[in-house]
Amino acid sequence: MRTAYIDAVLSVADLIPAGHVLSYGDIAVLLESGGPRQVGSVMSHYGSAVAWWRVIRAGGQPPAGHDERALASYRLEGTPLRGKTTGADASWRVDMRTARWNPAEEDFAALDAVADAMRAALAAEPGETGADGAAMSVPHDEVDS
Repeated sequence: MRTAYIDAVLSVADLIPAGHVLSYGDIAVLLESGGPRQVGSVMSHYGSAVAWWRVIRAGGQPPAGHDERALASYRLEGTPLRGKTTGADASWRVDMRTARWNPAEEDFAALDAVADAMRAALAAEPGETGADGAAMSVPHDEVDS
């Protein structure tokens, strides 16, 4: 995965205010690049450097395998939750309707700057350009040995 994309995903995650969340797909849409799986891959490999619990699945579930740690962070930040959070039969999720971050106009300026920097870095890399203007990797059979 390209460093520019990784940096962009982590930068967007850093912009999410305490008590709010974005889904993996939300970040892909804001960056106009990749999709939920690509964002999820970045977060699973590099997300420990940011508030990883603020980037979740679209259904409101926390990152897989991190329920308890995420729940502690959600409680600390006052993130709206749904369901039962205690006991053996605990079944909860983040209330996406109220917790999803809705960026203000000044936030969009920062988000646009992140996306623009990513596109510029990708365009500066060698290789062909895709439909979204991002550089594409060269197939292995076209690489000189």
